[in-house]
Amino acid sequence: MKAIATFQTEHANRYLATLCKHFSHKVAVTYDDQGGHVDFPFGQCGLMAESGHLTLTATASDAAHLDTVTEVITRHLERFAFRENPRIDWQRCTT
Repeated sequence: MKAIATFQTEHANRYLATLCKHFSHKVAVTYDDQGGHVDFPFGQCGLMAESGHLTLTATASDAAHLDTVTEVITRHLERFAFRENPRIDWQRCTT
């Protein structure tokens, strides 16, 4: 299963690095200035920093695990980007 969200921000690279550095203390993470990948025990999240926005792509084996991935990423991004009051609207993909 898969879900995608886009966070409109001029600080996409900063949030990408902050999220990846944070999660790298507990799980496997790879990242550079433009993208990253977090491998949780319950699913994965890809991050892509582009001009004006951060795209998040969560994947998991089932709906419950996908919900966990999206909740963890949302909670952390809301905390790190609190000044921007992010609204993360995950859209489930049917393919």
